[in-house]
This record gives sequence, C-alpha cells and structure tokens, in this order.
Amino acid sequence: MPAQEETLNRILQLAAERFQIPRGQLSGDDDFFEKLGINSLQALDLLTQLENHFSIELPDYELQGVTDFRTLAERVDSRL
Repeated sequence: MPAQEETLNRILQLAAERFQIPRGQLSGDDDFFEKLGINSLQALDLLTQLENHFSIELPDYELQGVTDFRTLAERVDSRL
C-alpha cells in the first residue's frame, strides 16, 4: 500500500474514533465537516490530534480550503 494511502487510512481511523463514527462510513473524498458533522473548532481539534499522532506541524496556510480527507492526507504526507 502506498504511503499516502496508509496516511489516509490512519486519518480516517483517527477521525472515526474521535467522532465516534464507524470507519466504514468514511472515505477519502468525503468533506470532513459534513461527514463528521463538525464545526471549525472541532476541525482544529482533529488537526491537533493528527499533528500529535504523526509528530508534524501543519501550517495554517497549507490547510486553507482543505475540506476532504484525501487532500488532508496529502498535506500530512508532505510533512512526514
């Protein structure tokens, strides 16, 4: 499995656990605001969890306009 797909799968798993949604209901192309039913503050909480999990820092400018899991995985992967 390519590294980016592994990153995506881990992000989906973390989001599912954090927001108590079955992992099978999430896919890479989902808008995480809509699918998780979260607001921007909850999205920041998720991003902080991802930064801690992957031991990276995601600058705000890289995340502006990002709303789907696949693009989020690309941004995380670029920092690994």
